[in-house]
Amino acid sequence: MKDQLNRYLFDNVHVRGELVQASNTYQEIIENHDYPAQVNQIIGELLAATSMLTALLKFEGDIAVQLQGEGPVPLIVVNGNDQQQLRGVARITGDVMTTNLTELFHKGYMVITITPKQGERYQGIVALDKDSLAECLETYFKQSEQLKTHFWLRATADNAAGMMIQALPEESEESDVEYDHLRQITATIKDEELFSLEANDILTRLYHQEEVRVFDPQPLSFSCTCSQERSAGAIISVGQEEAESIIAEQGSITMHCDYCNKEYIFDQSDVKALFDDSDQNKTLH
Repeated sequence: MKDQLNRYLFDNVHVRGELVQASNTYQEIIENHDYPAQVNQIIGELLAATSMLTALLKFEGDIAVQLQGEGPVPLIVVNGNDQQQLRGVARITGDVMTTNLTELFHKGYMVITITPKQGERYQGIVALDKDSLAECLETYFKQSEQLKTHFWLRATADNAAGMMIQALPEESEESDVEYDHLRQITATIKDEELFSLEANDILTRLYHQEEVRVFDPQPLSFSCTCSQERSAGAIISVGQEEAESIIAEQGSITMHCDYCNKEYIFDQSDVKALFDDSDQNKTLH
């Protein structure tokens, strides 16, 4: 089964939905890390949620969904963009015995940062005061967008998937009843169905009595933005004196990517060449 996101719209009801299956992308994110199973589960749920949030963007850009607090897991973050290229990482400082967010993230909060390629960055914050990620996201939409939104997020050791429905702006008792009906139907989805069935089969099974328009699926992939060039730029930014000091003390400069665990190593000749090239470019300009 391919990793993909499906968006759908109910023709006769002011509600839209999304369905994401992200097992391969999920495995690529966690495979180079030795996270506890509970942390992997939250990463999987956050991956599914971030993919669906990214699909709500009406422009080219990036989104980061970050969970942070003072507990044994001070940070989990998943980044995505409008091309459904995603990556994620966690930081762990203590024993992890639960997936309950209020226990993992003491005084925790979720930060959703949207960065369009053109225009201003937007940031929203909501407390991690509910037991599950889905509940916290629903609170976020209720507070920030005033839109009824419900999430179903699932992750195991091998799979990650999720669904979302959202009411489109329209205030009426009839639309509330219709939305609640679709929410109850969607809530019947089983984990094994999300993980094993094709998206069209899931939507047919859930909404066979509804008129549903399904858009072309969008593929998901793991993508890390680290590179030799970015690492070189980071070294140049600290300045030649500081870089040479590190070389003198350690023999080389090692840049480590927390997302994919790649290392970029620069020895003395590499660093000298970086600053020689930098000085030459300044002279040319």
